[in-house]
Amino acid sequence: MISALLVACWAGICAIDDIGTQILRRPLLIASVVGLIMGDLQTSLYIGATLEVMWMGIGNVGAYSAPDIISGTAIGTALGISSGGTATAVALAVPTSLLAQQLLILYRSTITYLNPIADRIAETGDFSKVFRINYVPMLIAFLVRAVPTFLAIYFGAGAIDTAVEALPDAIMDGLSVAGAIIPSVGIGLLMLMMIKKGELWMFLVAGFTLAVYLDLEILPITLIALPIAFIYDLAVKQTPQTSEQNAETDTADDEEEYDL
Repeated sequence: MISALLVACWAGICAIDDIGTQILRRPLLIASVVGLIMGDLQTSLYIGATLEVMWMGIGNVGAYSAPDIISGTAIGTALGISSGGTATAVALAVPTSLLAQQLLILYRSTITYLNPIADRIAETGDFSKVFRINYVPMLIAFLVRAVPTFLAIYFGAGAIDTAVEALPDAIMDGLSVAGAIIPSVGIGLLMLMMIKKGELWMFLVAGFTLAVYLDLEILPITLIALPIAFIYDLAVKQTPQTSEQNAETDTADDEEEYDL
């Protein structure tokens, strides 16, 4: 009981960090603290390292909600330590993260209704109330991670399967459709903000080719793109300087001809 409460509180703290600095949200750190709470640090490090490698390329892009690695790691590590080790942890972490992903979609859709409330408060000039309204999504984010984590650990692995099977098919289908559409919207918004020049579309085409046709993951694509982006940045910075130098040279030549 106490361990389940402590792990749930730790998952809630990581949830608050996830909407802030995002320092605590990685599986290796989450699993290590769960291991300290459960009294088996060595097993938790094995589980955390495995989940870290498995979820290394997962992240939120725009409005897209990725599988919840916080709930998946906390629940998978706790149940893995108590009932079987790394294999059990991985087997439980994946469906748990997918189930929690649906809760995150509902959470992020719900908190948008706070925006008009914050706008009305801001019009009064009382910005202290605008600041305090941020505690509402923080509290909801804490509960979205902490409550399912506590229930899953307290009632065991069977509670996860029961929860998934109890959801109506219409709800699961609707959430699946929303989860499939939201990534496209998020990526589209990012491209509108980032791709301001026509030549930058070539980077999008190159990344698409590496991901689809060469089947590369995010990390190798990033490592390939890094030197290319560095060279492009140097070229962009040097081009105006070269133009200015040519202009200065032309001006100097004109002055010399005028002096003659």
